[in-house]
Amino acid sequence: MGHRWGFLIVFLGAVGLLGSGYGRQQPSETAAQRCFCQVNLKRPCPFWNDINQCGRRDCAVKPCQSDEIPDGIKSASYKYSEEANNLIEECEQAERLGAVDESLSEETQKAVLQWTKHDDSSDNFCEADDIQSPDAEYVDLLLNPERYTGYKGPDAWKIWNVIYEENCFKPQTIKRPLNPLASGQGKSEENTFYSWLEGLCVEKRAFYRLISGLHASINVHLSARYLLQDTWLEKKWGHNITEFQQRFDGILTEGEGPRRLKNLYFLYLIELRALSKVVPFFERPDFQLFTGNKVQDAENKMLLLDILHEIKSFPLHFDENSFFAGDKKEANKLKEDFRLHFRNISRIMDCVGCLKCRLWGKLQTQGLGTALKILFSEKLIANMPESGPSYEFHLTRQEIVSLFNAFGRISTSVKELENFRNLLQNIH
Repeated sequence: MGHRWGFLIVFLGAVGLLGSGYGRQQPSETAAQRCFCQVNLKRPCPFWNDINQCGRRDCAVKPCQSDEIPDGIKSASYKYSEEANNLIEECEQAERLGAVDESLSEETQKAVLQWTKHDDSSDNFCEADDIQSPDAEYVDLLLNPERYTGYKGPDAWKIWNVIYEENCFKPQTIKRPLNPLASGQGKSEENTFYSWLEGLCVEKRAFYRLISGLHASINVHLSARYLLQDTWLEKKWGHNITEFQQRFDGILTEGEGPRRLKNLYFLYLIELRALSKVVPFFERPDFQLFTGNKVQDAENKMLLLDILHEIKSFPLHFDENSFFAGDKKEANKLKEDFRLHFRNISRIMDCVGCLKCRLWGKLQTQGLGTALKILFSEKLIANMPESGPSYEFHLTRQEIVSLFNAFGRISTSVKELENFRNLLQNIH
């Protein structure tokens, strides 16, 4: 199994459509072999105006030039086949919005319309970027790895405070101990918070644990790829044991750190479960990882399915059927609140002052939102036709890229925990 998971990260980094972002850029790689995502990092913060943009060099994001992007990546947004890419290009060349190419069949016209409607539907857990916006840019994730940038202080704390205090299901009077030592909160306040949390329904507890797990995963990444040395000659990135301990050590965090790590594993199981559920979508013959090279596309799909079936064979330790299983009316209301809270968090990511942090925050948030969308679409996935358009359930290119990158990030976090465990054993 270990070899398979290691291969997963390498595989995702090699496919033009999908990418892990974890690893070194090899000089021999061509643009078609690197990984790209499309994101709008210029969207204004919808909640406050006083954003202090990080001026550090490591906070910057290097976008791709137009001639660096493979045609198969920048063509279509909805379907991943050569025919669909040609279809979208024809639509984009139309002289007015809504113009229809009369040579297209009625079924194809209906499919395109349904895909568009579905992408704008209320079933999505994230507010996705408008990839047609002139501010949207392609980003090579391997050239913009997630790592420590120096973005911290009040502005960074404000983001997480708003997420926890205003978007997790809790009264304003119950404060989460983000950092018990820094805030001066003692064990009595900490116990009050967790005693209250345990009294919540399973769905609201799960929501909090997902956000906490995402936060923990990001902190593991930053501790594992920390700027250890910065000279005019070179920069050295590596594991910062002190930083890791300050965030996760049970004594230094007064019991908070181990809870964060448990929530990280909970997030890992959630995303594993989603990937095992969505296998039928990727197995359909109409789905292709289109990059422009038919031989490579077929091989990539075969490798992807091999990994997904490996995931499906993993013993499942999470059952989402326990979610929203009570009174139908109350369950639907709770599910809608769940979705709206998560959408709000995805919007908060546009308030992050560090562009590189915003890039990876948006990508991982949307990846988790896509995982939730999959988990709550089990019947729709089961009813998909074996071929032809899937009207009820569909994933956009953005969602697929974010889904696998988010899983690549959380998988890396789990691996890095083992690395930190070994490092800590060597110094004690």
